[in-house]
Formats: sequence, C-alpha cells, structure tokens
Amino acid sequence: MRKNNTAIPVNDFGGDYHSGISIERMSLNDFPDMADAYRSERHDRHSFHLLEHGSLSIEIDFQTYSMKAPAVIYMHPNQVHRMISIENVTVTSWAITNENLNPTYLKILEELSPAGPVTLNEEMLLLLSDAVSLCLKLAVRKNDKLFHSMLRDAFNTLVSITISNYLEQTKQTDYLSRFHSVANAFRQILETNFTTIKSPAAYAALLNISGPYLNECVKDTTGHPVSYHIQQRIVLEAKRLLYHSGKSVKEIATHLGYDDYPYFSRLFTKTTGMSALAFRSKNRD
Repeated sequence: MRKNNTAIPVNDFGGDYHSGISIERMSLNDFPDMADAYRSERHDRHSFHLLEHGSLSIEIDFQTYSMKAPAVIYMHPNQVHRMISIENVTVTSWAITNENLNPTYLKILEELSPAGPVTLNEEMLLLLSDAVSLCLKLAVRKNDKLFHSMLRDAFNTLVSITISNYLEQTKQTDYLSRFHSVANAFRQILETNFTTIKSPAAYAALLNISGPYLNECVKDTTGHPVSYHIQQRIVLEAKRLLYHSGKSVKEIATHLGYDDYPYFSRLFTKTTGMSALAFRSKNRD
C-alpha cells in the first residue's frame, strides 16, 4: 500500500499561512529528494494552481489529469490528490479558507467541485497573471495596517476571475436554476452528512422538500437518483481510506457509519465490481 498511516495527511500550510490565505510561485523541473511532494494529501483550504509554463500530471480522487500551460485547476479541501509527474514547470499556487472567502464564491465553489483543469486563452491568462502579481506583492506587505483586509480582497478577486473562467468553459451558466439549486444543495448536505445519514428521505427532510421532488431534481440534473449519489460518496471515501491509509476494512466501515460490516462489504462490491480487499490489493505499489 502507499501509506501505513491511519489517516489521510492534511496539508495545513503551516507557518505564516495560518492567516488562512497563502500564495507562492515555484519553478521546478522535478522534485529531487522530495518524496513528500508526491505523497497523497488533502489541503485544509480551497486551493488553485495556475500552470504558467511546462506540463504536469496530477491524480485527484483516482482521476488522473494532464495539464499543459497555460491552465488552471481548482481543488476542494475534501479532495485527495498527489503529484504524478512534472516537466519544466512554473506554477503559482494560492489557497484560502472558508472564513476568508466571499460567501457567494464559496457557494459556487461547493457547486463546482469536483472540477478538472481548464485551459486559458491569452486574454484570460493575462488577467489572471495581473491578479496573481498583485496578490504576490500584497503578500509581503505584512506591516501595512490593512494588510489582511487588502490581501483577502485581492484574493477574492483572483478567485472570482478563476470561477468565471470555470463557469464559462464548463457551460454552467444555468447553475442557479431551481433544479440545479436543489441538486447542489443536496450535494452540499451530503458532503457533511454522508457518514451518518444514508436515507434519501432524510436528505429531503433536511431540505424541507418531498423525497420524490428531491429525486426528480437530482436525477434531472445529474442523470442519477439520490440513492446513487449517496452510495458513490460513501464508496469514494472508502476508496480514499483503502488506498491512502492503513485502516482495516472493518475500521473503514465503522468510520463511514456502518456497524454492519458485511452490509458495507456488499455495498462496496456491488458499487465497484470488486471487494474492498481486492481494491486495496490492486492499488498496491
């Protein structure tokens, strides 16, 4: 297995980044003697990565993405990722916590996730580069009386430009329609409750709507019923823990809210086409 740890590592960015906002530009050909750079981890905040030069491959929740400059990618704090390869890379990475994000932007990011990389045209690259340059300059002005406020506002501008590019390229201009709003609200409460709530009716109750209407909204928007998304979210977390941690299958079942270990095992097998142990064995190094 990749890891013997019992939990997936979380990168809290440490040091000066405890303000909840961070930005860094790096130029790299490879990660010599830096095994940690290739480790699987989560971030403790929303992170964005502007690939200005070169190419890279990154795995996010078992999906491999290949990026060539210029491109940008957004990663939600819940997503587990690891670097696979890089070549002649210059990348600017910035990250921001929920508390520092504009609430409207936070809502849209929750609706966008999961999101793959998007390529940038010349105009968008220039706009993002200018915003990045401003953030980098402000990030070192720590003695300014309004330092945090200025930096937070500049970061939110940078985030809004990135979001706009995502919405444009992924054609999600209708995300505020009623069906989409309900489906996105379901996704958000699923994200925080999937280990404790397994019933579609219970999610409908949390949203103060009927079960059939919730199912209609979700199925119309995604092509799959509510029960499918509940199972997929549970199995995704199980895969993460099987691959990135040393927890036993029984421990994972308990962690995901299943006291009935055989039932969890059957659910995993039915959903993935293989047993949990077979999945773990298949993904050994």
